Amino acid sequence: MDGGSGLNILYVDTLDAMGIDRECLRPSGAPFHSIVPGKQAIPLGQINLPVTFGDSSNFRTETLTFEVVGFKGAYHAILGRLCYAKFMAIPNYTYHKLMMPGPRGVITVGSTTDVPNEAPNSNCKMGSFEPTKDIKEVPLDPWGG
Repeated sequence: MDGGSGLNILYVDTLDAMGIDRECLRPSGAPFHSIVPGKQAIPLGQINLPVTFGDSSNFRTETLTFEVVGFKGAYHAILGRLCYAKFMAIPNYTYHKLMMPGPRGVITVGSTTDVPNEAPNSNCKMGSFEPTKDIKEVPLDPWGG
């Protein structure tokens, strides 16, 4: 997710791993900047690919145009503002979530890299608003007014 990017970028290694022939690429517009610091990036070409978010009970598929680049990146692809607009998605960078409307309600896509396997304290439920054992009441107005 890169809401600052005006492009959807796909790395050529990802294209190859998907088994898509590079001859499927069509010529791209022009070089772009800010992907590789201090250098312009010249795309190998563009490709339209279907992208699906959600699960079998609630999903959406849209066709996105990707600029395919011939250098390595930390990700398989970068989804920019064009993706957000097409899916009507709202990113939440704090929680690493992407939310969008689906045919049966909101589709939420989240990162699995930041979710712990189990709660740090097995007596507490994650995401619970239940009070712990020792609660101390604190007055909101310390002057009693």
